[in-house]
Amino acid sequence: MALKCGIIPVTPFAQNCSLIWCDETMKGAAVDPGGDLDKIRAGIAQTGVTLEKVLLTHGHLDHASAAGELAAEAGVPIEGPHEEDHFLIHTLGQQGQAYGFPRYPDFTPTRWLNGGDTVTLGKLTLEVRHCPGHTPGHIVFFHAPSKLAIVGDVLFRGSIGRTDFPRGDHATLIRSITQELWPLGADVTFIPGHGPISTFGEERQSNPFVGDRALAAG
Repeated sequence: MALKCGIIPVTPFAQNCSLIWCDETMKGAAVDPGGDLDKIRAGIAQTGVTLEKVLLTHGHLDHASAAGELAAEAGVPIEGPHEEDHFLIHTLGQQGQAYGFPRYPDFTPTRWLNGGDTVTLGKLTLEVRHCPGHTPGHIVFFHAPSKLAIVGDVLFRGSIGRTDFPRGDHATLIRSITQELWPLGADVTFIPGHGPISTFGEERQSNPFVGDRALAAG
């Protein structure tokens, strides 16, 4: 019994929508379906996964816009993000209009998530970490047995999330990374919201914003 994962880049922002599933039950979730539903549907069909839920790391349009439509057509719940991102979920239509996104149905998550909560996927359990800074309600999903984290826009290979959006905060983001992510282990592989995967260990060694040397120098 293991967690399997595929990455489906969506939207003009090349956002990493993750399709994750339990290989024993083939029940899975789409994490951050921000758009391009045809691509996501094709990924689900290709893998043979039965969609069990939609998961959201935060409320920005490239991560959350199409969640309501995908969940409604599959008849599944939406879990996440933390309720502090309600103001972003509530204004997804306005965000999309400003960036020329298609108009997707409005929605309210079935379940807001807090740090310390768990999410089930088939026979697997994911841990939830509340990691504000990029947005106030940003969360991270972590599967300890697989040493895999889906971190949204908290951390990237060689970079960190932007904090110039509404209610972003740089110091809070750094604290989230160092207190919520680093303790999970240097050998944890993470899928960021954009760009290539990396490990927490690699970022602690070389990330110019939040690596150990960069923080010591600051």
